[in-house]
This record gives sequence, C-alpha cells and structure tokens, in this order.
Amino acid sequence: MADGSTADAVTDRRPGPPPADRLRAAGGSAAGRWSRWAIRRALGGLGVLWAVATIVFVAIRLIPGDPALAILGGPGSQASAEAVAQVRHEYGLDRPVLVQYAVFVGRLATGQLGDSYAFRTPVATLLGQQLPVTLTLAVLGLVVAWVLAVVAAWWSTQRGRVAAALTGAISVTASVTPHFWLGSVLIVVFASALGWVPAVSDGTARGWVLPVLTVAVPVAGYLAETVRDGVVDAQRSAFALAARSRGETRAGLFGRHLLRHAALPGIALSAWAFGSLVSGAVVVESVFALPGIGRALVTAVTQRDMPLVAGIALVSAAAYVVVLAVADLVERAVDPRTAATRRAVRTRRGAPRTTRSGADAR
Repeated sequence: MADGSTADAVTDRRPGPPPADRLRAAGGSAAGRWSRWAIRRALGGLGVLWAVATIVFVAIRLIPGDPALAILGGPGSQASAEAVAQVRHEYGLDRPVLVQYAVFVGRLATGQLGDSYAFRTPVATLLGQQLPVTLTLAVLGLVVAWVLAVVAAWWSTQRGRVAAALTGAISVTASVTPHFWLGSVLIVVFASALGWVPAVSDGTARGWVLPVLTVAVPVAGYLAETVRDGVVDAQRSAFALAARSRGETRAGLFGRHLLRHAALPGIALSAWAFGSLVSGAVVVESVFALPGIGRALVTAVTQRDMPLVAGIALVSAAAYVVVLAVADLVERAVDPRTAATRRAVRTRRGAPRTTRSGADAR
C-alpha cells in the first residue's frame, strides 16, 4: 500500500509544459498586456480631450462680453441689434447652455472645428499652417534640452565637487528663468551686440537658434538635475563596480551603463517638459515673431474666438497624450531590466523542446 501510494504520488507530480510551451503562453500574455495598455491609453486620451473641451467651453463663457459682438468684429464694429440677434441665432448662441455644450462637443467629436471668428478661415486650415512651427520649436527645444542636460550631468559627476556645485547652481538658475527675460537677453547679446544670429525669425536655420535656446534652457535646468541625481545613485550600484573592475573607461561607464539608468526619470519627465515647451511657445513666438499657434492663441482669446481656442487646446492636448505614450514606450525600451528580460526570452526561445519522461510516454 505504501509503495502504491508513493507511486501514485510520484505519478501525479507530472511535469509542467515544456519551456517552449511556457514561452508561447508568456508571449500571449504579453500581447494581452500590450492590448490592455493601448486601450487604457486610448480611453485616457479621450478623457483628457473631453476634459479640455469642457474647460475651454466654460472658460470662453466666463469671459465678459457677448460672443456675437466678437463674431461681428468686436465692440468697435457698432453692429445693430438686429445683426447681433441674427448672429446669435445663426451660431446657436440663443439656445440653452447645455444644448450649446452638446452641439459643441458633438462637432468636435466628428472633427468639425468650424471657422475662426477672428481670421475668417477654417480652424483646420489655420492649424495646418501654424501647428508645424510650434511642434518644430517644441521638439527641437526638447532635443537641445536633453543634450545640455547630459553634458551638465557628465561635467558635474566627473569633474569634482567644484564643477558639481557650479553646475548645480547654473541648473537651478536656468530652471526658474522666465522665457520672455531669457529671450530678451539672448537677443541683446547674440543678435544686437555680436550679430551672430537674427533677432527675429527669418525662415532660415539661423533664425531658429535663439527661439530654440529660449525654450530649451529652462527645461534643460531641471532635466540636468534629474539626470545628475540618477548618475550619482547609479555610480554606487553593483553593476558600476563590476564595470570598473573589468577596466571600463569613465566615458564608457557613463555612456553605456550610468546614463541608461539615470535617463529613466528624465524620460518620464520629458512628457511634462513637452507640455511646458508648448506653453512656453506662446511667449517665445511673440518675442521672436514666429508664426505658430502661440500667437494665434493670444489673438483668439482676446477676441473670444471659441472655435480657434478649442482647436488649439484640443490639438495641444492630443500632442501631449501622444508624447506621454511615446515617453512610456521609450522608457520601456531604455530600461535595462526590460532589456534583460527580452534577452532572456530570446535565449529561451532558441532552447530545444524537451521530451516527456518515460513514464509519461508510456
């Protein structure tokens, strides 16, 4: 009996699926995780866009004045009462607020942004003309900010305490510098005094130098602090000690190991930084006469141009949602732990399929 029960117990302990089968099961679950991630991102993005549209609708309604007068050219147009009443009826401004809100959200959901009151042009056309300028400014600013942050992190962690203290002071000062003040200083020094670059945008590459630096320097300030702290923490890690013991140079250790770990918090911060760059573009485009959505937004808010304000706000929010998703993907790709997992999966994928035991075969 004892032998039979022991044999039954041993027989019941059947081995699990072979490694290849477990790998296929893990791949399926990974695909499911990616699908759930994409669905969550899409639903979250739609929620953000709805919230932005609601805030824009309420904010425009809270601005003093009659929107019908703004459509007719403002209070200085001296429009008659009949003309104002006709415009209010034509644009649905005489309907209840909830009905106006429902119509407003419904049109946005179908991509109908309407016509700009101030520019007498379809909002989609204006965005197609001006959005590339703002996005170019924001993307170039983020790239330059990262370059400055990495250089500052290298200098502060490799050149001693004096360099670290000096770099830290410069980074903190840069992070709190207003865009309008920095842009004015750069114009006085590099355009007026030295004459190296034009003071306003002239459509050439030289005309982008000062605007890009103006939006990049404040962002580079807090990115440099974040990356530097990450490098300092990574220097104390076991993998850094192992790399030094293998004879890794200081530059190789920083570029291949330390920076990869230190960049993760900065990548997560880059999504917020992109939003800061877009908002800073409103000031920078006015200072350097760039034809972007920042200048158009100032005009639209002043003249209660709700279609244009809503279009700019929604496009900016959509860009922010996309950047958040891209930052998440980049963070997953750069994370050394994720890379190690992918290498382990590829290694197992090449392993031969194991056969069942002799008892199972029988």
